[in-house]
Amino acid sequence: MPSAQIDHTLLALADPTRRRVVDLLRKKPQRAGDIAAALSVSPPLLSRHLRVLRKSGLIENSEVEDDARVRVYRLRPERFAILRNWLEEVEAFWAAELSAFKAHAERTRGRPRV
Repeated sequence: MPSAQIDHTLLALADPTRRRVVDLLRKKPQRAGDIAAALSVSPPLLSRHLRVLRKSGLIENSEVEDDARVRVYRLRPERFAILRNWLEEVEAFWAAELSAFKAHAERTRGRPRV
């Protein structure tokens, strides 16, 4: 699993404003102006956050057919799938560790301590 991709993803999601953008885009694709209004941030500030999310591969944009100046942003599932797979691997590791600890505790229950 490419750790650089996960690094970029986690770095992009470390900012609360960018996580809020992702939350909005989970509901439906949206225009930048609508996102800025929903988050009460200035368009230039939002533009910087959108750029980070785009470069990390978490979102993509497309032009509106009637107006090439307007961009609609949507989530890209691929990068989220990579993150989810990594998290599942981490969770599986801890599940195995806890199972081993439980088995050890059950084997040693009732034995006198030395």
